[in-house]
Amino acid sequence: MEPTALLLLSGGGALIGFLLAVLGAGGSILLLPLLVSGAALPTSQAVPLSLLVVAALALGNLGPYLRRRLVAPRPALILGGPALLGSWIGGGWVKAGLIPEALQLELFAGAALLASWLLTRPAAPGSGGLQGPGPGPRNPGRDLQLAGQGLLVGLLTGIAGVGGGFAIVPALVLLAGLPLPLASGTSLVLIAVNALVAFAALGHWPGASLPLLQPLLLGGALGAVLGQRLGPRLRERRLRQAFAALLLGSALLSGGEALHRQQYRGDHAAAPGPAPWSGSAAQRPSPAIRP
Repeated sequence: MEPTALLLLSGGGALIGFLLAVLGAGGSILLLPLLVSGAALPTSQAVPLSLLVVAALALGNLGPYLRRRLVAPRPALILGGPALLGSWIGGGWVKAGLIPEALQLELFAGAALLASWLLTRPAAPGSGGLQGPGPGPRNPGRDLQLAGQGLLVGLLTGIAGVGGGFAIVPALVLLAGLPLPLASGTSLVLIAVNALVAFAALGHWPGASLPLLQPLLLGGALGAVLGQRLGPRLRERRLRQAFAALLLGSALLSGGEALHRQQYRGDHAAAPGPAPWSGSAAQRPSPAIRP
Protein backbone atom coordinates (compact mmCIF):
# COMPACT_ATOMS: atom_id res chain seq x y z
CA MET A 1 0.00 0.00 0.00
CA GLU A 2 1.30 3.46 -0.91
CA PRO A 3 2.37 5.65 2.06
CA THR A 4 0.05 8.46 0.95
CA ALA A 5 -2.93 6.12 0.83
CA LEU A 6 -1.98 4.62 4.18
CA LEU A 7 -1.84 8.07 5.77
CA LEU A 8 -5.14 9.12 4.19
CA LEU A 9 -7.02 6.02 5.32
CA SER A 10 -5.52 6.01 8.81
CA GLY A 11 -6.32 9.70 9.29
CA GLY A 12 -9.84 9.25 7.97
CA GLY A 13 -10.41 6.26 10.23
CA ALA A 14 -9.12 8.23 13.23
CA LEU A 15 -11.51 11.11 12.50
CA ILE A 16 -14.46 8.72 12.12
CA GLY A 17 -13.62 6.87 15.34
CA PHE A 18 -13.24 10.18 17.19
CA LEU A 19 -16.61 11.50 16.04
CA LEU A 20 -18.40 8.25 16.87
CA ALA A 21 -16.86 8.32 20.36
CA VAL A 22 -17.81 11.95 21.02
CA LEU A 23 -21.19 12.22 19.29
CA GLY A 24 -22.28 8.59 18.97
CA ALA A 25 -23.06 9.49 15.36
CA GLY A 26 -21.96 11.02 12.14
CA GLY A 27 -18.43 9.80 11.57
CA SER A 28 -19.51 7.04 9.23
CA ILE A 29 -20.98 9.50 6.75
CA LEU A 30 -17.44 10.63 5.95
CA LEU A 31 -16.32 7.12 5.04
CA LEU A 32 -17.98 6.65 1.65
CA PRO A 33 -16.38 9.73 0.01
CA LEU A 34 -13.07 8.72 1.60
CA LEU A 35 -13.27 5.32 -0.11
CA VAL A 36 -14.75 6.53 -3.40
CA SER A 37 -12.83 9.77 -3.96
CA GLY A 38 -9.75 9.13 -1.81
CA ALA A 39 -9.14 5.41 -2.44
CA ALA A 40 -10.73 5.36 -5.94
CA LEU A 41 -12.97 2.39 -5.16
CA PRO A 42 -16.15 1.70 -7.15
CA THR A 43 -19.26 1.86 -4.98
CA SER A 44 -19.71 -1.91 -5.39
CA GLN A 45 -16.60 -2.26 -3.21
CA ALA A 46 -16.88 0.93 -1.15
CA VAL A 47 -20.41 0.35 0.22
CA PRO A 48 -19.87 -3.13 1.76
CA LEU A 49 -16.43 -2.13 3.05
CA SER A 50 -17.95 0.99 4.58
CA LEU A 51 -20.61 -1.10 6.33
CA LEU A 52 -17.98 -3.42 7.83
CA VAL A 53 -15.90 -0.52 9.15
CA VAL A 54 -18.98 1.32 10.47
CA ALA A 55 -20.19 -1.74 12.39
CA ALA A 56 -16.75 -2.44 13.88
CA LEU A 57 -16.13 1.16 15.01
CA ALA A 58 -19.64 1.54 16.45
CA LEU A 59 -19.21 -1.64 18.50
CA GLY A 60 -15.74 -0.51 19.58
CA ASN A 61 -17.15 2.77 20.93
CA LEU A 62 -20.12 1.17 22.67
CA GLY A 63 -18.28 -0.08 25.78
CA PRO A 64 -18.22 3.19 27.81
CA TYR A 65 -21.91 3.80 27.10
CA LEU A 66 -22.85 0.28 28.23
CA ARG A 67 -20.84 0.67 31.44
CA ARG A 68 -22.80 3.85 32.21
CA ARG A 69 -26.08 2.20 31.11
CA LEU A 70 -26.62 4.83 28.43
CA VAL A 71 -28.73 2.67 26.11
CA ALA A 72 -32.55 3.02 25.95
CA PRO A 73 -34.15 -0.32 24.94
CA ARG A 74 -37.69 0.84 24.12
CA PRO A 75 -36.82 3.71 21.72
CA ALA A 76 -34.14 1.46 20.21
CA LEU A 77 -36.79 -1.14 19.38
CA ILE A 78 -39.30 1.40 18.01
CA LEU A 79 -36.72 2.99 15.72
CA GLY A 80 -34.53 -0.06 15.21
CA GLY A 81 -37.14 -2.52 13.95
CA PRO A 82 -38.16 -0.42 10.91
CA ALA A 83 -34.50 0.54 10.41
CA LEU A 84 -33.51 -3.11 10.06
CA LEU A 85 -36.33 -3.66 7.59
CA GLY A 86 -35.21 -0.61 5.60
CA SER A 87 -31.59 -1.82 5.61
CA TRP A 88 -32.61 -5.19 4.23
CA ILE A 89 -34.81 -3.61 1.55
CA GLY A 90 -32.18 -1.02 0.53
CA GLY A 91 -29.41 -3.61 0.40
CA GLY A 92 -31.65 -5.88 -1.67
CA TRP A 93 -32.32 -3.07 -4.16
CA VAL A 94 -28.59 -2.51 -4.59
CA LYS A 95 -27.93 -6.25 -4.93
CA ALA A 96 -30.61 -6.48 -7.63
CA GLY A 97 -29.03 -3.61 -9.57
CA LEU A 98 -32.02 -1.29 -9.10
CA ILE A 99 -29.92 1.56 -7.70
CA PRO A 100 -27.29 2.97 -10.10
CA GLU A 101 -23.95 4.02 -8.62
CA ALA A 102 -24.55 7.67 -9.46
CA LEU A 103 -27.89 7.58 -7.59
CA GLN A 104 -26.18 6.01 -4.57
CA LEU A 105 -23.77 8.93 -4.45
CA GLU A 106 -26.54 11.49 -5.00
CA LEU A 107 -28.57 10.07 -2.11
CA PHE A 108 -25.46 10.11 0.04
CA ALA A 109 -24.74 13.75 -0.86
CA GLY A 110 -28.32 14.71 0.00
CA ALA A 111 -28.08 12.93 3.35
CA ALA A 112 -24.81 14.71 4.15
CA LEU A 113 -26.39 18.08 3.37
CA LEU A 114 -29.37 17.22 5.59
CA ALA A 115 -27.06 16.19 8.42
CA SER A 116 -25.08 19.42 8.09
CA TRP A 117 -28.30 21.43 8.36
CA LEU A 118 -29.51 19.45 11.38
CA LEU A 119 -26.24 20.10 13.18
CA THR A 120 -26.17 23.86 12.54
CA ARG A 121 -29.82 24.93 12.64
CA PRO A 122 -30.67 27.31 15.49
CA ALA A 123 -32.15 25.77 18.61
CA ALA A 124 -35.70 26.63 19.55
CA PRO A 125 -36.00 29.42 22.17
CA GLY A 126 -35.43 28.04 25.62
CA SER A 127 -34.36 24.62 24.38
CA GLY A 128 -30.68 25.07 25.26
CA GLY A 129 -29.48 23.24 22.16
CA LEU A 130 -29.97 19.68 21.02
CA GLN A 131 -31.37 18.36 24.26
CA GLY A 132 -34.50 16.32 24.70
CA PRO A 133 -37.38 17.25 26.99
CA GLY A 134 -37.12 13.95 28.83
CA PRO A 135 -38.88 10.64 28.12
CA GLY A 136 -42.25 11.73 29.50
CA PRO A 137 -45.50 9.80 28.88
CA ARG A 138 -45.93 7.48 25.93
CA ASN A 139 -46.96 9.31 22.77
CA PRO A 140 -48.27 7.07 19.94
CA GLY A 141 -47.88 9.89 17.39
CA ARG A 142 -44.21 10.37 18.23
CA ASP A 143 -43.67 6.61 18.27
CA LEU A 144 -45.04 6.46 14.71
CA GLN A 145 -42.75 9.31 13.61
CA LEU A 146 -39.80 7.56 15.25
CA ALA A 147 -40.60 4.33 13.40
CA GLY A 148 -40.90 6.21 10.10
CA GLN A 149 -37.53 7.88 10.71
CA GLY A 150 -36.06 4.44 11.37
CA LEU A 151 -37.34 3.11 8.05
CA LEU A 152 -35.77 6.03 6.15
CA VAL A 153 -32.46 5.64 8.01
CA GLY A 154 -32.44 1.92 7.22
CA LEU A 155 -33.04 2.51 3.51
CA LEU A 156 -30.15 4.98 3.43
CA THR A 157 -27.92 2.49 5.25
CA GLY A 158 -28.65 -0.27 2.78
CA ILE A 159 -28.27 1.95 -0.29
CA ALA A 160 -25.35 4.22 0.63
CA GLY A 161 -23.44 2.25 3.27
CA VAL A 162 -23.73 4.72 6.17
CA GLY A 163 -24.78 3.96 9.72
CA GLY A 164 -27.38 6.73 9.87
CA GLY A 165 -26.39 8.07 13.28
CA PHE A 166 -26.60 11.65 11.99
CA ALA A 167 -30.38 11.13 11.74
CA ILE A 168 -30.81 8.61 14.57
CA VAL A 169 -29.48 10.91 17.31
CA PRO A 170 -31.74 13.91 16.48
CA ALA A 171 -34.72 11.53 16.16
CA LEU A 172 -34.07 10.00 19.59
CA VAL A 173 -33.57 13.43 21.15
CA LEU A 174 -36.47 15.30 19.54
CA LEU A 175 -39.04 12.50 19.14
CA ALA A 176 -38.20 10.08 21.97
CA GLY A 177 -37.16 12.86 24.39
CA LEU A 178 -33.83 11.27 25.32
CA PRO A 179 -30.93 13.34 26.67
CA LEU A 180 -28.02 13.53 24.26
CA PRO A 181 -25.68 11.03 26.03
CA LEU A 182 -28.45 8.42 26.18
CA ALA A 183 -29.36 9.03 22.53
CA SER A 184 -25.69 8.67 21.53
CA GLY A 185 -25.29 5.30 23.26
CA THR A 186 -28.55 4.01 21.80
CA SER A 187 -27.48 5.24 18.38
CA LEU A 188 -24.26 3.22 18.46
CA VAL A 189 -26.21 0.00 19.04
CA LEU A 190 -28.55 0.78 16.14
CA ILE A 191 -25.69 1.81 13.84
CA ALA A 192 -23.82 -1.47 14.40
CA VAL A 193 -26.84 -3.75 13.95
CA ASN A 194 -28.17 -1.71 11.03
CA ALA A 195 -24.84 -1.86 9.19
CA LEU A 196 -24.51 -5.62 9.67
CA VAL A 197 -28.04 -6.26 8.36
CA ALA A 198 -27.39 -4.05 5.32
CA PHE A 199 -24.12 -5.89 4.69
CA ALA A 200 -25.92 -9.24 4.81
CA ALA A 201 -28.60 -7.94 2.43
CA LEU A 202 -25.96 -6.79 -0.08
CA GLY A 203 -24.52 -10.30 -0.12
CA HIS A 204 -21.19 -9.04 -1.48
CA TRP A 205 -17.86 -9.66 0.25
CA PRO A 206 -15.41 -6.88 -0.73
CA GLY A 207 -12.44 -9.21 -1.02
CA ALA A 208 -10.38 -7.00 -3.32
CA SER A 209 -10.54 -4.03 -0.94
CA LEU A 210 -9.99 -5.88 2.36
CA PRO A 211 -6.37 -4.61 2.65
CA LEU A 212 -7.89 -1.19 3.36
CA LEU A 213 -9.53 -2.49 6.54
CA GLN A 214 -6.35 -2.49 8.61
CA PRO A 215 -5.44 1.24 8.40
CA LEU A 216 -9.10 2.25 8.73
CA LEU A 217 -9.66 0.17 11.86
CA LEU A 218 -6.31 1.04 13.44
CA GLY A 219 -6.92 4.73 12.85
CA GLY A 220 -10.49 4.35 14.08
CA ALA A 221 -9.32 2.71 17.31
CA LEU A 222 -6.86 5.55 17.96
CA GLY A 223 -9.57 8.14 17.25
CA ALA A 224 -11.98 6.35 19.57
CA VAL A 225 -9.51 6.39 22.45
CA LEU A 226 -8.84 10.10 21.95
CA GLY A 227 -12.55 10.85 21.64
CA GLN A 228 -13.42 8.99 24.83
CA ARG A 229 -10.74 10.91 26.74
CA LEU A 230 -11.23 14.37 25.23
CA GLY A 231 -14.97 14.26 24.62
CA PRO A 232 -16.05 15.54 28.05
CA ARG A 233 -13.75 18.58 27.67
CA LEU A 234 -15.00 19.64 24.23
CA ARG A 235 -17.75 22.17 23.67
CA GLU A 236 -20.55 20.37 21.88
CA ARG A 237 -21.65 23.39 19.85
CA ARG A 238 -18.18 24.00 18.36
CA LEU A 239 -17.70 20.32 17.67
CA ARG A 240 -21.01 20.11 15.82
CA GLN A 241 -20.15 23.18 13.75
CA ALA A 242 -16.79 21.71 12.72
CA PHE A 243 -18.42 18.41 11.86
CA ALA A 244 -21.11 20.19 9.82
CA ALA A 245 -18.35 21.81 7.74
CA LEU A 246 -16.82 18.38 7.10
CA LEU A 247 -20.23 17.07 6.06
CA LEU A 248 -20.65 19.92 3.60
CA GLY A 249 -17.31 19.07 2.01
CA SER A 250 -18.29 15.39 1.96
CA ALA A 251 -21.56 16.23 0.18
CA LEU A 252 -19.75 18.33 -2.43
CA LEU A 253 -17.22 15.56 -3.11
CA SER A 254 -19.92 12.91 -3.47
CA GLY A 255 -22.15 15.14 -5.59
CA GLY A 256 -19.23 15.95 -7.91
CA GLU A 257 -18.35 12.26 -8.23
CA ALA A 258 -22.00 11.45 -9.05
CA LEU A 259 -22.06 14.09 -11.80
CA HIS A 260 -18.78 12.78 -13.19
CA ARG A 261 -20.09 9.23 -13.34
CA GLN A 262 -23.34 10.32 -14.97
CA GLN A 263 -21.37 12.23 -17.62
CA TYR A 264 -19.06 9.27 -18.18
CA ARG A 265 -22.02 6.92 -18.60
CA GLY A 266 -23.70 9.31 -21.04
CA ASP A 267 -20.53 9.79 -23.09
CA HIS A 268 -19.96 6.02 -23.35
CA ALA A 269 -23.55 4.83 -23.62
CA ALA A 270 -23.07 3.78 -27.24
CA ALA A 271 -19.60 2.31 -26.77
CA PRO A 272 -19.27 -1.51 -26.99
CA GLY A 273 -17.94 -3.58 -24.15
CA PRO A 274 -18.82 -3.83 -20.45
CA ALA A 275 -21.04 -1.24 -18.82
CA PRO A 276 -19.05 1.71 -17.40
CA TRP A 277 -18.35 1.70 -13.68
CA SER A 278 -19.28 -1.96 -13.33
CA GLY A 279 -16.62 -4.35 -14.55
CA SER A 280 -14.24 -1.79 -16.05
CA ALA A 281 -14.22 0.53 -13.06
CA ALA A 282 -13.86 -2.28 -10.61
CA GLN A 283 -10.71 -3.35 -12.39
CA ARG A 284 -8.97 0.00 -12.69
CA PRO A 285 -5.91 0.35 -10.44
CA SER A 286 -6.53 2.02 -7.09
CA PRO A 287 -3.95 4.30 -5.47
CA ALA A 288 -4.70 2.55 -2.19
CA ILE A 289 -3.80 -0.98 -3.35
CA ARG A 290 -0.83 -2.00 -5.43
CA PRO A 291 -1.96 -4.01 -8.47
